[in-house]
Amino acid sequence: MTSLKLNQIKLLLLDVDGVLTSGHIIYSNAGMETKAFHVKDGLGIKLLINAGIDIGIVTGRKSEALLQRCNDLGITLIFDGIKEKGAVLDTILARTGLLAKQVAFMGDDLPDISLLKKVGVSVAVADAHENVKKSVDIITHNKGGNGAVRELCEMILKDNGLWDNIIENCI
Repeated sequence: MTSLKLNQIKLLLLDVDGVLTSGHIIYSNAGMETKAFHVKDGLGIKLLINAGIDIGIVTGRKSEALLQRCNDLGITLIFDGIKEKGAVLDTILARTGLLAKQVAFMGDDLPDISLLKKVGVSVAVADAHENVKKSVDIITHNKGGNGAVRELCEMILKDNGLWDNIIENCI
């Protein structure tokens, strides 16, 4: 079921806290927020971008750490501070010219469900809320912030027949 859908994906949307990070929010004594991102997720994102599949962010929080990470990875489609995630899909589709069936979204918690229900492929991380897991097409083996994004990126690349070429170019 999923392999037929993953080969149609042209845009992968990601939540941040609990997906790109473990969900921990760390504040310094000076009140600065920091986030820890998994380097393997970053490589997966770069591999998708290099393969012509775009990446976007849809998150409820605003964070300078996130903006820096997006800048490092080349992610320019950023929707932060979004309270109703499902409502932003029409804007994303208008901006990209894609259809909903060409979009995948990976989430982990209740605010993600409205968007998960509207995209072509919905994905939850292994440690997602149980109601989220009941709402999705795919549940990763890895937890959020611990390689779940990389896992999905590899699935998309494999279903598009691109993975073997990537491996051959690494050797």
